[in-house]
Amino acid sequence: MKVRETTEKIESEILSPYAILSTNTKGRKREEARCDIRTDFQRDRDRIIHCKAFRRLKHKTQVFIAPEGDHYRTRLTHTLEVSQIARTIARGLRLNEDLTEAIALGHDLGHTPFGHTGEFALNGLSPAGFKHNEQSLRVVDKIEGGRGLNLTFEVRNGILNHTGIGRPATLEGKVVQLSDRIAYINHDIDDALRAGILKKEEIPKDCLEVLGGSHSKRINTMVTDVICSSSGRPVVTMSDEIRKYMNKLRQFMFDRVYNTYAARPDEDKVKRIIESLYGYFKENPSKLPQEFIEISETENIDRALCDYIAGMTDNYAVRCFFSIFVPRQWRTHENL
Repeated sequence: MKVRETTEKIESEILSPYAILSTNTKGRKREEARCDIRTDFQRDRDRIIHCKAFRRLKHKTQVFIAPEGDHYRTRLTHTLEVSQIARTIARGLRLNEDLTEAIALGHDLGHTPFGHTGEFALNGLSPAGFKHNEQSLRVVDKIEGGRGLNLTFEVRNGILNHTGIGRPATLEGKVVQLSDRIAYINHDIDDALRAGILKKEEIPKDCLEVLGGSHSKRINTMVTDVICSSSGRPVVTMSDEIRKYMNKLRQFMFDRVYNTYAARPDEDKVKRIIESLYGYFKENPSKLPQEFIEISETENIDRALCDYIAGMTDNYAVRCFFSIFVPRQWRTHENL
């Protein structure tokens, strides 16, 4: 028996009847030989970890643009925290942990530079609009490697529906959807306190009393509640009380952090960078890298611009802007 087949047998014996077994995947868009060692979901996880889009997440903003300090979250550390929370919940509910992990690791692959500020800027520029979850799916379906990663339906569906009004087709996808919210609410509080944008005494006291006074205690409260509220049922949910205070804390973060100038003092500069790059390459499509020229020819220029700019890291976008719009110093014999 192959190692993969042994793993699949173990899954069938220990996982919840509501879990998605690796053997029950709806498959890939392009058929391919199966791995002797890894299940299909393990293989998807590995493809995501090894792709270029995943590596670029370490240089993309989570909330705070260009913070001074080494301990603020980036899009990559956010992704890892979501994965950790989601795996804990999946294990507690006996869902497919490999499927959950693959969705979590891939959910933000299409996020823009400069966090949601960059996303809103692209959404306003593109005639078709722009949403990072849809772009994440496009990364794994088409952009990465020139033809995508050829992931399974379940992973692709979870990536697409991790945010917004979409409904994940699997409980594993729903775990990631909820884990994303648990992660960002709590780690953004941590970062806002570090940045001096928030003081602990400003956080609603009833939320701290119910959910916990520290980052780790709040996550533990929420994760434990999800597992207890969902165990043995075909749902992934929270109790009414914990959901109430989590949502109150989330609204507090929107009011005091996400929608304030203090968290994004360079927001106007970021918009100018995105708008300038978009306008320049739209007027000069031949300046795009070849792979995006091909997208502009097979689809349209706006699609190619969204793909190119969304894939940039913060630093690359700034360098690209400088190289195009900022004059370089003259080099003469006197200063050689």
